[in-house]
Amino acid sequence: MTTHTTQSPPAADPRPAWFAALDRVSGLVRAVPADRPADPTPCDGFDVRTLMAHLVTTLRRPAAMAAGTDPMAAPLVSEDVLDDPAAAYVREASALRAAWSGPAGDALLDRVHRLPFGEVPARVALAVYVNETLVHGWDLAVATGQDPEGDPEPATAALRTAQSFLPADRRGGPVPFGPVVEPRPQAGPTERLANWSGRESAGWVGGPPRRRGSPSCTATPAPRHRAQATGAISQAAR
Repeated sequence: MTTHTTQSPPAADPRPAWFAALDRVSGLVRAVPADRPADPTPCDGFDVRTLMAHLVTTLRRPAAMAAGTDPMAAPLVSEDVLDDPAAAYVREASALRAAWSGPAGDALLDRVHRLPFGEVPARVALAVYVNETLVHGWDLAVATGQDPEGDPEPATAALRTAQSFLPADRRGGPVPFGPVVEPRPQAGPTERLANWSGRESAGWVGGPPRRRGSPSCTATPAPRHRAQATGAISQAAR
C-alpha cells in the first residue's frame, strides 16, 4: 500500500478555531437533558450517548498525537465512558487544550502523524478535527433540542476547508459521504457546514427528530483520494 505524505506549505495554526469548537461541544454535552441519551441523532447508528462517546474518541486521537503514540489505537466509540460520556468529554477536552497550548503545543504542530486520510502534519489533522467537532456538535444539538448554531467564525472557516478537501462531486462509493444538501435559506454557518458534510436539516431543524441519520458520520476518505484530500486541507487552512 502506498503511503501519501502531504508536501503542501505549512497551514495556519488551527488551534484557536479548534479550541472554540471544543468549548462549544463541552457546553452542549453539559446541557444534554437526562432523558435524552437514547434518542436518535443525525448519525445513523449513533444515539445521543454513543455520539458523545464517539466525540470522546475525537479527543483521544489528538491526545495521542500530543503524547507521541498511535492516534488510531483509539476505537471509533470510547465504550469505557458510556456511563457518563458528557463528564468524560468535558474533563478530557480541558486536558487536551492544555496539552496543545503554549510553546509545548507550538512544538507539536509540525509533527507528522498517520491518520485515516494519510500521513499529515498535526496542524492539518487539527483542521480536520475542527470540522468533525463542529459537525458532531450540530448533530448533538439538533438531537437534544439545543441551539444548533455557535460562533459563526470557526464554522465559516471550517466550511471553506471542507469545500476544499471534500468536493461536492466526490461523494458515494469509495468516499462514504452523502451528497451535499442544499441549505435552507435561513441556515446559519454551522448548519451549512453540516449540510456540506451530507447532513439533512429536514426533520432535525424546526421539526420532530428523524429516526434515521446520515451514513457519513464514520467516514474517512478512501485510499486513492487521500493525497488529494491532504493537500487540499493544507491549502484551505493556510
